[in-house]
Amino acid sequence: MADSIEEPVVAEETPHAASDSPQSPAAPAPVGRNAIEVHDAKCVANYANFCRVTGTPEELIVDFGLNKQVGPDVAEPIEISQRLIVNFFTAKRLMAALHMAVQRHEAAFGVLETDVQKRIVPRSQR
Repeated sequence: MADSIEEPVVAEETPHAASDSPQSPAAPAPVGRNAIEVHDAKCVANYANFCRVTGTPEELIVDFGLNKQVGPDVAEPIEISQRLIVNFFTAKRLMAALHMAVQRHEAAFGVLETDVQKRIVPRSQR
């Protein structure tokens, strides 16, 4: 996972959570009855390039890990380092926050292509 997160996932009642206006990473937390204080001094950050989503009728289970292998053939199991278990309400808020963050990134830096085959540049074009 990333070392820092620009915006925390906040309760859906917070007015700025659904806004499309860009905010600076140093923007103060919203003030008022819906403000959420976050203490991240004891938070451990991990990098993940692998994610698996499973679940039950009540919750989603999201596993994060590091895939050290290159290529489609996985010779050894991927070690999961973090597991996040959330209810579907929290998952939907997380999905909206991630969608907003990716939209802002793509607006600033261009579209992210998730299909590896489309990102590969043939040797003849290098």
